[in-house]
Amino acid sequence: MIFPAIDLHNGQSVRLYQGDYNQVTLINPSPVVQAKEIIKSGVKQLHLVDLDGAKTGKPENYDVISKIRENFNGFLELGGGIRDIEIAKAYLDLGIDRIIMGSAALENPELVKNLLKQYGGDRIVIGVDGTDGKVAVNGWLEQSSVTMEDLISTMMDAGAKSFIVTDVARDGTMEGPNLDLLMSLTQALPEANLVASGGIRNLKDLHNLKALGITDVIIGKALFEGTITLNDIAEVESNASKKNNSLS
Repeated sequence: MIFPAIDLHNGQSVRLYQGDYNQVTLINPSPVVQAKEIIKSGVKQLHLVDLDGAKTGKPENYDVISKIRENFNGFLELGGGIRDIEIAKAYLDLGIDRIIMGSAALENPELVKNLLKQYGGDRIVIGVDGTDGKVAVNGWLEQSSVTMEDLISTMMDAGAKSFIVTDVARDGTMEGPNLDLLMSLTQALPEANLVASGGIRNLKDLHNLKALGITDVIIGKALFEGTITLNDIAEVESNASKKNNSLS
């Protein structure tokens, strides 16, 4: 699936540059309207991030997220500020299709393992963010010494299936995805379903990722810049669906 991204900051849709909260671009003052536009285009999946929650460790845009869920009848995944069982359950009960466990996967692995045991790998996805192959946490404000490969491997052992891999240095830069990083992770952990995030610019990037076996992608700034459109995403998704149907 190709996910358009809506990043929430103070109730609005924004983009950050390389995860820098001081470099904010306003995308849409009404994320609900933006979500409606996405579903209207025929794109049936959406990636949501509570940027403020990622920073503070608790939900900061819950009301907006709830309204988006009410108005978006496609597949909705959410990350940011989900650090305990109560918050995770609240979002899943709200109807979020799957939640993204990022910092908690590193700092509170038992919580994530318990959630995987209770809800399964289809509803719990692991966010693996960082630079130089090392994991960053707390809204990318802190860099750890743990490698992405080690974190993915540990979480796979606990039942995780999908991993959103974001190279922070590429995020919001329009420089293309870090293909070397994604290739090394794919080769080391072929059974992991990697979701590429950060730097994706155009349809060529999507083709390059597909050549690595990666078809799940998150697109943010490219939509704002217009180098990829919602219609492009809907067409790629439709073609993939037709191909899968012809093979089955």
